[in-house]
Amino acid sequence: MARSTADVRNYKGFRAITILCLIILYAPLVVVTVYSFNASKSITVWEGLSLHWYVDVFTGPESGKFKLAARNSFIIAIIAATVSTAIATLAATAIVRGGKFRLRRVSFGLISLPLMVPEIVTAVATLIFFNAIGFGRGLMTILLAHIAFCIPFAYLPISARMQGIEDSFEQAAMDLYATKRQAFTRILMPLMMPGIISGFLLAFIVSLDDFIITNFVKGAGIETLPTAIFGSVKQGLKPNIMAISTMLLSVSIIMVTISYFVSKTDKTK
Repeated sequence: MARSTADVRNYKGFRAITILCLIILYAPLVVVTVYSFNASKSITVWEGLSLHWYVDVFTGPESGKFKLAARNSFIIAIIAATVSTAIATLAATAIVRGGKFRLRRVSFGLISLPLMVPEIVTAVATLIFFNAIGFGRGLMTILLAHIAFCIPFAYLPISARMQGIEDSFEQAAMDLYATKRQAFTRILMPLMMPGIISGFLLAFIVSLDDFIITNFVKGAGIETLPTAIFGSVKQGLKPNIMAISTMLLSVSIIMVTISYFVSKTDKTK
């Protein structure tokens, strides 16, 4: 069969639809970013460029609340991403390198299920579970929920990377008298590292930005950055919220950029 050489960019309306999608996706982010530099207290009236609201985030009346919330968010995100990445690496090794076993497809389905289930359903189910076992809500419940929720996000790039590595590398190592453990730690793990790093970064961003699950399982007086922002927005949208949102967006962009450059090295040599 002849291979199609049609360029999708030549289809009628492709450019207009693309531009429309980009506007819908990114126009709100651009507006928030621009108005975070607005000197005015109003979120609609432009009075010139200023860094006042960024300074207010660190020194203003609400700075203490936001600093504590940011600390909670980053601690939870780092721990959740680390643990979920370790579990995802073990799961990928078992499913991809474990050979054929009876529950292989079931195991893959169970790991992927949280990606397809609405997040609100996961949040309610997690809350019911913690209440059923009598586990008091607080930072620990947020951490446990984030670990469980982040595992599939970490698993995807790790599994994809491992599937792209031929098992001949490990077989060659064992032919040279390496044990299975040595073949895994000295051969497979270094080759998997770009996928592991990408999985960690993806899990970190998912945990850092999560609101729905966190809002359900957090205890009284416990706040992360997304829930603190939501609480402030309920009292009225203020420019300092735009500044915080812009900084949070910047962190996400940095992480995605790092993940992109790491994935460019995702090639077996």
